[in-house]
Amino acid sequence: MTADLSRVLALAPEQSRASVPEFTEVFRQHFDFVWRTIRSLGVADALVDDAVQEVFICVHRRLPDFERRSALKTWIYSIAYHTAQNFRRSARRREASELDDEMVSREPGPGERAAGAEAGRFVLEFLERLPRDRRDVFVLCVLEDLSAPDVAQILQVKLNTVYSRLRLARVDFRAALERLEKSDRRTENT
Repeated sequence: MTADLSRVLALAPEQSRASVPEFTEVFRQHFDFVWRTIRSLGVADALVDDAVQEVFICVHRRLPDFERRSALKTWIYSIAYHTAQNFRRSARRREASELDDEMVSREPGPGERAAGAEAGRFVLEFLERLPRDRRDVFVLCVLEDLSAPDVAQILQVKLNTVYSRLRLARVDFRAALERLEKSDRRTENT
């Protein structure tokens, strides 16, 4: 009996190492998610690629230590969240002039492309005006479709705080949409 137990214990570290996903697969599956997350968390367009690279350097370095106490996507988001905070903090310290965030043309293009670009711009502008605590919850819950308990764990806040911030962010979003609709109606009437 003790021989069986010692054999199982001896195999346990090898099995846990074997369960760690390959970095190339993690990179392939989560690159788009990390890029969107970094962008939506307010990192300047010119620094998004650098921040994404920083996230995956950290993921590569820490992947063997991933303990599976949360979903892999949640763990990666936590790294992306903290990386974005560091990039924003560094940008404020340098007091660099704001870079032109006009990656999307303001000129209307054909059909859906124009509508998509306008909607994307609206969401990014909304996120920039939203207080950071509400923005973080809105991005995680609404845009990235993470559960409230996962968001509470990532942000290290109480679950009710997540729900409260999400409710306030949704109220702000509805108000922003109403202002946009009023503005569009005024423009159409002139």
